[in-house]
Amino acid sequence: MRRLTTWVIVVALAVWLQTDATGVPGARPAPPLAQQTTPSEPLVIVVNRSNPVDKLSSLELRSIFLGSRSHWADGRRITLVMRDPGELERKTVLRDIYDMNESQFKTHFLHGLFTGEILVSPQILSTPVGVRKFIFNVPGAIGYLRLSNVDASVKMLRIDESMPVDKGYKLRVQDEADE
Repeated sequence: MRRLTTWVIVVALAVWLQTDATGVPGARPAPPLAQQTTPSEPLVIVVNRSNPVDKLSSLELRSIFLGSRSHWADGRRITLVMRDPGELERKTVLRDIYDMNESQFKTHFLHGLFTGEILVSPQILSTPVGVRKFIFNVPGAIGYLRLSNVDASVKMLRIDESMPVDKGYKLRVQDEADE
């Protein structure tokens, strides 16, 4: 009898451990809230501090990044700065600004350079520090950085009336596990 009682307790404990908050046996408990949310960080559009531009619409930003717009309003040539292929920041830009994959992006610029529709291909840099230094030294430069990589050497732009710290800001780098 004692063995049967012990066995019943073990089975009841096993069922109880596999029961979620709804009381359904065998269901797995939901992961903690921190695991359910998608970790992300704002992707900031940055320019040289001397650039008079403070804000852009999504359409203006896309036009600049596509190479359709080659000069700022003050006449300075726009120099686009991109990160290396495969970087999460670049994947975010391709997804949210270009609406293209890497192959489509390369084809777009090759075609544009060949036909003369695009005058200059983007500068490709491998590190956030490199992006900051380049933009600091080139008055017409525009690029992107994670918010945690921005410092006073560059100027953040407002996109669609939102700053990167605002709740409705749309450009966000997703951690690789979430893509």
